[in-house]
Amino acid sequence: MSSNDTLQAHSDSHPPSPDSKGGGPYILLFFFIGVALSLVVGWGVFPKLLYSQKNQPFDFNHKNHLEMVDNGCQSCHFFRADGSFSGSPRLAQCVECHEEMQGQSEDEAIFVEEYVSKGQEVPWLVYARQPDCVFFSHSAHVNGAKMDCITCHGHIGTSESLKTYEFNRITGYSRDIWGRSISGLKSNSWDRMKMDDCAECHAKYDAVHDSSVQTKRDACFVCHK
Repeated sequence: MSSNDTLQAHSDSHPPSPDSKGGGPYILLFFFIGVALSLVVGWGVFPKLLYSQKNQPFDFNHKNHLEMVDNGCQSCHFFRADGSFSGSPRLAQCVECHEEMQGQSEDEAIFVEEYVSKGQEVPWLVYARQPDCVFFSHSAHVNGAKMDCITCHGHIGTSESLKTYEFNRITGYSRDIWGRSISGLKSNSWDRMKMDDCAECHAKYDAVHDSSVQTKRDACFVCHK
Protein backbone atom coordinates (compact mmCIF):
# COMPACT_ATOMS: atom_id res chain seq x y z
CA MET A 1 0.00 0.00 0.00
CA SER A 2 1.37 3.37 -0.93
CA SER A 3 1.90 6.19 1.51
CA ASN A 4 -1.00 8.08 -0.08
CA ASP A 5 -3.31 5.12 0.49
CA THR A 6 -2.20 4.92 4.11
CA LEU A 7 -2.97 8.60 4.69
CA GLN A 8 -6.39 8.22 3.05
CA ALA A 9 -7.25 5.19 5.22
CA HIS A 10 -6.18 7.08 8.38
CA SER A 11 -8.34 10.04 7.36
CA ASP A 12 -11.36 7.82 6.78
CA SER A 13 -11.02 6.20 10.24
CA HIS A 14 -11.20 9.63 11.99
CA PRO A 15 -14.24 11.55 10.69
CA PRO A 16 -14.05 15.33 10.69
CA SER A 17 -14.88 17.12 13.95
CA PRO A 18 -18.25 18.87 14.30
CA ASP A 19 -16.55 22.23 13.89
CA SER A 20 -15.28 21.26 10.45
CA LYS A 21 -18.85 20.40 9.43
CA GLY A 22 -20.44 23.61 10.72
CA GLY A 23 -20.99 22.56 14.36
CA GLY A 24 -20.86 26.17 15.52
CA PRO A 25 -24.61 26.79 15.07
CA TYR A 26 -25.40 23.73 17.22
CA ILE A 27 -23.22 25.07 20.03
CA LEU A 28 -25.02 28.41 19.88
CA LEU A 29 -28.37 26.62 19.83
CA PHE A 30 -27.54 24.65 22.99
CA PHE A 31 -26.26 27.84 24.61
CA PHE A 32 -29.48 29.76 23.99
CA ILE A 33 -31.56 26.78 25.11
CA GLY A 34 -29.58 26.72 28.36
CA VAL A 35 -30.08 30.46 28.88
CA ALA A 36 -33.81 30.11 28.21
CA LEU A 37 -34.15 27.24 30.68
CA SER A 38 -32.20 29.20 33.30
CA LEU A 39 -34.56 32.16 32.91
CA VAL A 40 -37.62 29.93 33.16
CA VAL A 41 -36.31 28.28 36.33
CA GLY A 42 -34.93 31.47 37.90
CA TRP A 43 -37.84 33.77 37.08
CA GLY A 44 -40.76 31.37 37.00
CA VAL A 45 -40.14 28.19 38.99
CA PHE A 46 -37.81 29.42 41.75
CA PRO A 47 -40.12 32.15 43.15
CA LYS A 48 -42.94 29.62 43.41
CA LEU A 49 -40.66 27.31 45.38
CA LEU A 50 -39.19 30.12 47.51
CA TYR A 51 -42.53 31.51 48.67
CA SER A 52 -45.27 29.67 50.50
CA GLN A 53 -48.86 30.82 50.79
CA LYS A 54 -51.21 31.16 53.73
CA ASN A 55 -54.75 32.43 54.07
CA GLN A 56 -55.79 34.92 56.70
CA PRO A 57 -58.00 33.53 59.53
CA PHE A 58 -60.99 34.95 57.61
CA ASP A 59 -61.62 37.55 54.95
CA PHE A 60 -62.00 41.26 55.64
CA ASN A 61 -63.66 44.02 53.62
CA HIS A 62 -61.77 47.29 54.08
CA LYS A 63 -64.05 49.23 51.74
CA ASN A 64 -67.17 48.27 53.65
CA HIS A 65 -65.66 49.26 56.99
CA LEU A 66 -64.29 52.60 55.75
CA GLU A 67 -67.75 53.56 54.56
CA MET A 68 -69.07 53.17 58.12
CA VAL A 69 -66.40 55.07 60.08
CA ASP A 70 -65.69 58.78 60.43
CA ASN A 71 -61.93 58.94 60.88
CA GLY A 72 -60.71 56.89 57.92
CA CYS A 73 -57.88 54.40 58.47
CA GLN A 74 -57.16 55.81 61.93
CA SER A 75 -60.54 54.64 63.18
CA CYS A 76 -58.98 51.17 63.47
CA HIS A 77 -55.24 51.84 63.03
CA PHE A 78 -54.52 54.69 65.41
CA PHE A 79 -51.79 56.32 67.48
CA ARG A 80 -51.84 55.78 71.22
CA ALA A 81 -51.37 58.58 73.75
CA ASP A 82 -47.62 57.84 73.95
CA GLY A 83 -47.25 58.17 70.17
CA SER A 84 -46.86 54.46 69.44
CA PHE A 85 -48.86 52.90 66.63
CA SER A 86 -51.60 50.39 67.37
CA GLY A 87 -51.05 48.22 64.29
CA SER A 88 -53.67 45.56 63.55
CA PRO A 89 -56.92 46.14 65.47
CA ARG A 90 -57.31 44.32 68.75
CA LEU A 91 -60.39 42.32 69.60
CA ALA A 92 -61.62 44.97 72.05
CA GLN A 93 -61.94 47.46 69.19
CA CYS A 94 -63.90 45.08 67.00
CA VAL A 95 -66.26 43.93 69.76
CA GLU A 96 -67.77 47.41 69.94
CA CYS A 97 -69.57 46.64 66.67
CA HIS A 98 -69.30 42.86 66.36
CA GLU A 99 -70.38 41.57 69.76
CA GLU A 100 -73.24 40.01 67.85
CA MET A 101 -73.50 38.87 64.24
CA GLN A 102 -73.58 41.65 61.67
CA GLY A 103 -75.13 40.06 58.62
CA GLN A 104 -74.98 36.42 57.55
CA SER A 105 -71.60 36.09 55.84
CA GLU A 106 -69.38 33.08 56.52
CA ASP A 107 -66.48 35.32 57.53
CA GLU A 108 -68.62 37.15 60.08
CA ALA A 109 -69.71 33.83 61.55
CA ILE A 110 -66.08 32.66 61.86
CA PHE A 111 -65.09 35.92 63.56
CA VAL A 112 -67.92 35.88 66.10
CA GLU A 113 -67.91 32.16 66.86
CA GLU A 114 -64.15 31.51 66.89
CA TYR A 115 -62.82 34.76 68.30
CA VAL A 116 -65.43 37.10 69.79
CA SER A 117 -67.33 34.46 71.76
CA LYS A 118 -64.07 32.89 72.98
CA GLY A 119 -62.30 36.17 73.72
CA GLN A 120 -59.36 35.26 71.48
CA GLU A 121 -57.30 37.74 69.49
CA VAL A 122 -57.32 37.25 65.71
CA PRO A 123 -53.88 35.99 64.57
CA TRP A 124 -53.64 38.30 61.57
CA LEU A 125 -50.73 37.70 59.19
CA VAL A 126 -48.99 41.08 58.77
CA TYR A 127 -48.05 41.81 55.17
CA ALA A 128 -45.72 44.68 56.09
CA ARG A 129 -43.81 42.99 58.93
CA GLN A 130 -40.19 44.10 58.73
CA PRO A 131 -37.13 42.12 59.90
CA ASP A 132 -36.52 42.19 63.65
CA CYS A 133 -33.50 44.47 63.22
CA VAL A 134 -35.59 47.20 61.60
CA PHE A 135 -37.37 49.93 63.55
CA PHE A 136 -40.08 51.87 61.75
CA SER A 137 -41.87 54.84 63.29
CA HIS A 138 -45.36 55.39 61.91
CA SER A 139 -45.59 58.62 63.88
CA ALA A 140 -42.47 60.08 62.25
CA HIS A 141 -43.83 59.35 58.79
CA VAL A 142 -47.54 60.10 59.27
CA ASN A 143 -47.43 62.92 61.80
CA GLY A 144 -43.96 64.23 61.01
CA ALA A 145 -43.57 63.85 57.24
CA LYS A 146 -47.37 63.99 56.66
CA MET A 147 -47.26 60.86 54.51
CA ASP A 148 -50.47 59.22 53.37
CA CYS A 149 -51.10 55.55 54.19
CA ILE A 150 -51.35 54.86 50.44
CA THR A 151 -47.67 55.70 49.95
CA CYS A 152 -46.58 52.45 51.62
CA HIS A 153 -49.73 50.33 51.71
CA GLY A 154 -51.38 51.17 48.41
CA HIS A 155 -55.14 51.47 47.96
CA ILE A 156 -55.95 48.82 50.53
CA GLY A 157 -58.80 50.98 51.81
CA THR A 158 -60.76 50.25 48.63
CA SER A 159 -60.20 46.49 48.74
CA GLU A 160 -63.16 44.20 49.34
CA SER A 161 -61.13 41.13 50.29
CA LEU A 162 -57.68 40.29 51.61
CA LYS A 163 -55.00 38.99 49.30
CA THR A 164 -53.22 35.73 49.96
CA TYR A 165 -50.33 36.09 52.39
CA GLU A 166 -47.01 34.93 50.92
CA PHE A 167 -43.88 34.44 52.98
CA ASN A 168 -40.30 33.52 52.19
CA ARG A 169 -39.58 29.90 53.18
CA ILE A 170 -36.00 30.83 54.15
CA THR A 171 -36.40 34.15 55.98
CA GLY A 172 -40.05 33.84 57.00
CA TYR A 173 -40.81 37.42 55.94
CA SER A 174 -43.69 38.61 53.79
CA ARG A 175 -43.27 38.88 50.04
CA ASP A 176 -44.62 42.42 50.25
CA ILE A 177 -41.21 43.45 51.61
CA TRP A 178 -39.23 42.17 48.61
CA GLY A 179 -41.97 42.87 46.08
CA ARG A 180 -43.68 40.63 43.58
CA SER A 181 -41.26 41.38 40.74
CA ILE A 182 -38.17 39.22 41.09
CA SER A 183 -36.36 41.63 38.77
CA GLY A 184 -36.69 44.33 41.43
CA LEU A 185 -38.64 46.65 39.14
CA LYS A 186 -41.60 48.55 40.55
CA SER A 187 -44.32 50.81 39.25
CA ASN A 188 -45.67 52.22 42.52
CA SER A 189 -44.20 53.36 45.84
CA TRP A 190 -46.10 50.57 47.63
CA ASP A 191 -44.82 47.73 45.42
CA ARG A 192 -41.90 47.02 47.80
CA MET A 193 -40.63 47.91 51.28
CA LYS A 194 -36.87 47.37 50.94
CA MET A 195 -34.19 49.62 52.37
CA ASP A 196 -33.38 51.21 49.01
CA ASP A 197 -37.06 52.14 48.65
CA CYS A 198 -36.88 53.96 51.98
CA ALA A 199 -33.67 55.71 50.91
CA GLU A 200 -35.26 56.76 47.61
CA CYS A 201 -38.24 58.27 49.41
CA HIS A 202 -35.97 60.05 51.92
CA ALA A 203 -33.92 61.53 49.09
CA LYS A 204 -37.07 62.93 47.45
CA TYR A 205 -38.22 64.34 50.78
CA ASP A 206 -34.84 66.02 51.33
CA ALA A 207 -34.97 67.59 47.87
CA VAL A 208 -38.25 69.32 48.77
CA HIS A 209 -37.57 70.05 52.43
CA ASP A 210 -34.44 70.82 54.43
CA SER A 211 -31.57 68.66 53.17
CA SER A 212 -29.41 69.69 56.13
CA VAL A 213 -31.09 67.05 58.31
CA GLN A 214 -30.35 64.20 55.91
CA THR A 215 -27.34 62.93 57.82
CA LYS A 216 -29.28 62.69 61.07
CA ARG A 217 -32.32 61.01 59.52
CA ASP A 218 -30.36 58.55 57.39
CA ALA A 219 -27.93 57.45 60.06
CA CYS A 220 -27.92 53.63 60.43
CA PHE A 221 -29.08 53.64 64.05
CA VAL A 222 -32.27 55.55 63.16
CA CYS A 223 -33.81 52.51 61.47
CA HIS A 224 -31.63 49.64 62.69
CA LYS A 225 -31.71 49.00 66.41
